[in-house]
Amino acid sequence: MNFGEILDKWERGKSRDVKNNTMETWLSNNDVYDKDADTPKASARGEQRRRLLRTQPDDVIDIHGLTSEKAWVSLDVFFTRARDNGCKKLRIIHGKGNHSQGEAVLANTVRSFIEKCPFAGESGHEKATDGGTGATWVLLKG
Repeated sequence: MNFGEILDKWERGKSRDVKNNTMETWLSNNDVYDKDADTPKASARGEQRRRLLRTQPDDVIDIHGLTSEKAWVSLDVFFTRARDNGCKKLRIIHGKGNHSQGEAVLANTVRSFIEKCPFAGESGHEKATDGGTGATWVLLKG
C-alpha cells in the first residue's frame, strides 16, 4: 500500500485501523530511513559533545591588546597548531571590548574567524567564572 492509497482510505473513512495508524502503516510498508532516529552512533556523538562542553579547553589563547589583523593571524596559527596536536576544545580570551571605541573589535574578529575557519565547529561564550562574554570556547571538528 502506498501513501496515496492510505490517504484515499483515510479520506473515505473505510478503515478505522487506517485512521488510527496511517503513519505507522505507511512507514512499515515503505522502508523509510529516519536520519534523526536515535541510533547508537548518534547517541555516542551526542554524549561526546556533551562531555566536551563540560570539560576544560585543551588550549587557550589570549589576544588582549592585539589589532584585528594581528589577532586574525594569531588565531590562524593557534587553530592550525591545535588541530595538528589533536585538540578538541579551545578557549579564546578576547576581552569584552570595554576600551574599544564603539563595538568590541576583537570579539567581532573572533566571531568572523570562527565562521570562516573550516575546522572550527560549535562555539559560545564561557561561563562567567571563565570570562563570560570576554572569552569564547570553540569545539574543533573531528
